[in-house]
Amino acid sequence: MRVLETNKLESVIIVGDRVLIKPKTAKEQTKSGLFLPPGVQEKEKVQEGYIMKVGPGYPIPADYGLDEEIWNQEDQEPVRYIPLQAKEGDLAIYLQRDAIEIIYHGEKYFIVPQSAILMLVREEDLV
Repeated sequence: MRVLETNKLESVIIVGDRVLIKPKTAKEQTKSGLFLPPGVQEKEKVQEGYIMKVGPGYPIPADYGLDEEIWNQEDQEPVRYIPLQAKEGDLAIYLQRDAIEIIYHGEKYFIVPQSAILMLVREEDLV
């Protein structure tokens, strides 16, 4: 199932310090056995989901020097970025208030800035 989702998201480009998160399916029943109505889980302040795509990071301004005119430079170096801690496949615990909900190909996702992510859970293969 992850392969199909990854193929769907190939043309998606996440900008800057943001990540694309697919929310984890909410539990419909509490530990005591009560069934929750739809929407209760979505109102929680902290949510969790899997990171599907990651932006390039925080842009670093280029050092052009004081004597050179920026608009006269023909060979400007490409934009450099400080990469994000988040990686595709991580489980992210994030603040709901900073998340922006989108529907893409009928699936619900959230675009979240890295600053709204409280914790990452990464399962790395130990070889």
